[in-house]
This record gives sequence, C-alpha cells and structure tokens, in this order.
Amino acid sequence: MKIVPLIQFGLGGVGRALVRRVLDANDDFEWRYGIRFLYVALSDSRGAAVAAEGFSYAQLMHMLTVKASGGSLADSEWGYKRGELTDLVDLAGTEDAIVIDVTASDETVDALLLALERGYGAALANKKPLTGPYRTFRHLTASGRCRYESTVGAGVPVIATLSETIIPSHDPVHHIQGCFSGTLGFLTTGLEAGRSFSQLVAEARTRGYTEPDPRDDLSGMDVARKALILARTLGWPLEMEQIPVEPLFPPEMAQGSVAEFMTALPRLDEAYAQQMAQARAQNHTLRYVARIEAGETRVGLQEVPLDSALGQLRGSDNLVAFHTQVYAETPLVLQGRGAGVDGTAAGVLADLVALARS
Repeated sequence: MKIVPLIQFGLGGVGRALVRRVLDANDDFEWRYGIRFLYVALSDSRGAAVAAEGFSYAQLMHMLTVKASGGSLADSEWGYKRGELTDLVDLAGTEDAIVIDVTASDETVDALLLALERGYGAALANKKPLTGPYRTFRHLTASGRCRYESTVGAGVPVIATLSETIIPSHDPVHHIQGCFSGTLGFLTTGLEAGRSFSQLVAEARTRGYTEPDPRDDLSGMDVARKALILARTLGWPLEMEQIPVEPLFPPEMAQGSVAEFMTALPRLDEAYAQQMAQARAQNHTLRYVARIEAGETRVGLQEVPLDSALGQLRGSDNLVAFHTQVYAETPLVLQGRGAGVDGTAAGVLADLVALARS
C-alpha cells in the first residue's frame, strides 16, 4: 500500500469538507487503488499543525471542531502560530507528498512552486495562483503535477474533459461557452421567473450563495478567473486585464458599505425586468456567460435562446459547452452542481487520487 502525505493550506468550509471526505474514503481507496492519504500538516490564516507520523482521525476531528467554532489551528492542542507557508512545505514535505490549496489567498504561490520543485504534487481549488501573471500559471502547470479541477465548475469535470479528452484527441476548439457561477445562475433564472433583482440578491445573500459583500459575486470577476483558467489551459497566454468583464451593478455602486449597496439595489429592478422582457419577446432569456473564442475571452450578461443548453439551465447549476471540430453540430455539454463546499471538495479529492496514482 502507498501512503500519500498531505499538506493542506486552508481549513474553511471547503477545507473541512475535504478532510472529512478524505477520512471517509481512505478505506475504500486502500482496496480500490492501493493508496491511503495521511495528513501530516494543515494550516489556516493564523495557525498550523504538523505531525511527521501523521494525524489520527480523532486529532483531525478535534481540529475541525475548533475551526467550526470560529477558532484557529493555533488554538488547538497540536497547533502553533504559523510562519511562512514555504516553511511548512520545507518542514513537512516528504516523498510522494501532495500540497493542497483550498484557500482564497494569493500568498500561496511560493509554497506551491517550492512543492513542485521538490517533486511533490499540488491540488488547487484556489483560483488566484492560476490567474495572476501568465508566467506563474506556466510555472505551476508545466510539470503536469499540478491539478486544478475545482477551480472551474467545482466538482463538474470541466478541466479534465478539456485537458485529458479534447486536447489529447487533437480536436480543435472553436469556442467554449459557459455559465460558471451558481450565484449568478440563481439570479438570472429568478429574473426569468419574474422576481425582482434586489429581492433575488437579498435571498442569495441570506442563503449563503454570495460572499458577505455580494459585489464580489456581482462584479463577474470570479467568472472571469474561471474563464481565464480555461483559456490558459488551451495554451492562450492571456492576462486578466485583457478580459472585458461586465458587472451587474453600475460603477458608482462599487463604493460605500454593504448596507448602502443593499439599500440602493431596488433602483436596478426596473432595468433588469425590462431587459428580461425584451429577451423573452425574442424567445430568449438572460444568462451571465463566459465565451472563450479565437484567443479572446468575454464575460457578461447575454441573451441566449430559451431552447439552448444555457437557456434551459436552472438554479445554481454550472454548465459548459465545448464547441469543437468533433462536437460541431451538437456541443459537448457538462452540467452539474456549481456551488457548495461538498462539490468543490469532491473535485479536489478526485485530483488527489489522480496525482497519487500517477
């Protein structure tokens, strides 16, 4: 049996879901694949914990309880105030180790590069390391030991389909079109049902679909990052500033507090209701779409035919349609759960298994 040491950055919702999923799956993976994952180090924004021999089930569950109650690993029995993440990789890294990044930080790049330089694997749900300078994306992905399925579409196998099926089959991509935000999908299908924009944003925030500041979602930047990752996976050397992004609120509403933003939202209701009515008059609807074509990417609200794959999308699902030479008349479409910690954690775990078996 192969023991695979894990070093994990991040113990938020996704990080905790991943730890539980790994622990639940280990017995199955042992007989199915001949591998067993062993957590040797974990970190959060303030603390870290390291055990060369690996943490037990009970120890990991205790740390998850501390985190779920609002504490830090630094507050746990085995934790300490952490320094640089590169020090954690240096201290805990061993042969066959995999470093996991389930943070939302842009400060993990150096640690990830160090891990890859030492021959370790890396599995990312964090989009930021892959959407900085293009040269950094190339450094992270050149070895083939960095997997990042959950950065686009959560657990929907978008990256695997592109990098392990379409590209290796030498099937030229004409364009890729997709809805990559469960939050914005919830909003646009709600508009289609006749509900007001401000009411939908408030409900999405209450349900936890949005970030604490909904502008983080409504800006479209998360969709742009996902589109950029797909474009770069195709080999296109795009930078983020080259992508036109249409936010769902006017520039003046970018300023001020969250409370002020929420108070101002109703003044957008009529415009969005009219835009949806105009679309429906043409047998179309509105979706927040990323389009990747001819070396370029655009992100924004678009009219799409009601009977198209994007037009039939409902709720918070994600959908991507690959239009290629082989899939010319009918695109290759992937659809599934686009939001939630469990879907993202499932995608990371699949990456861990792929790295461990390679």
